[in-house]
Amino acid sequence: MTTSTDKNQHIYQLRELIKDIGCSMLTTVDEDGSLHSRPMEKSSDIQPDGTLWFFTNASSHKVFEIEHRQQVNLSFSSPNQKRYVSVSGSAELVQDRNKMQELWKPELQAWFPQGLNEPDIALLKVQINKVDYWDSQANFAAQTISL
Repeated sequence: MTTSTDKNQHIYQLRELIKDIGCSMLTTVDEDGSLHSRPMEKSSDIQPDGTLWFFTNASSHKVFEIEHRQQVNLSFSSPNQKRYVSVSGSAELVQDRNKMQELWKPELQAWFPQGLNEPDIALLKVQINKVDYWDSQANFAAQTISL
């Protein structure tokens, strides 16, 4: 059984692993079972409850896929540091204006020219379930974190 202290330590460890990696590849499952991956800029560090947030367009195909199958994977890599992180979790669409204001970063303007006034803007919330990582600091052996 994972205690609250263990979970906090695991979240801290994962935060350290991906803190300098801004972009991940989000993989979703389409209705025919095929996998689709696309780059996503994370909008925040891992939250204390083990979630990651991403801005998106509510009408995008990835949202359609997530509405049918919530299981997703996020891949983070830093080849220069020989660090690779695979995050499994479940995703959901969130249209909370207060949360969007809290997470907004000016660099997101490139994807959302009207900023928070973009008509289709929304958030993807990914609840982390399991993390596998390979890190040169850990002798490059596969490690697993369960949240």
